[in-house]
Amino acid sequence: MKKNYWTSKRNDGKWTVKKEGSAKASSLHKTQANAWKEARRLARGEGSEAFLKDKYGKIRARNSYANDPFPPKG
Repeated sequence: MKKNYWTSKRNDGKWTVKKEGSAKASSLHKTQANAWKEARRLARGEGSEAFLKDKYGKIRARNSYANDPFPPKG
């Protein structure tokens, strides 16, 4: 099972990229934009998903790099 990457803001104001299930952050960033870029890069490399949480903890964006069918069914 592939692990997803989550981007979220820490209490100290830095943005973290963390692999799902990992205790430590994969990387720390000064800006949300840089953290989100890194999360998408990591997820793309593993064929997983990247999630971006806003400063309140709600999911703001999601990018999937898994083997989704194209064109979508339906």
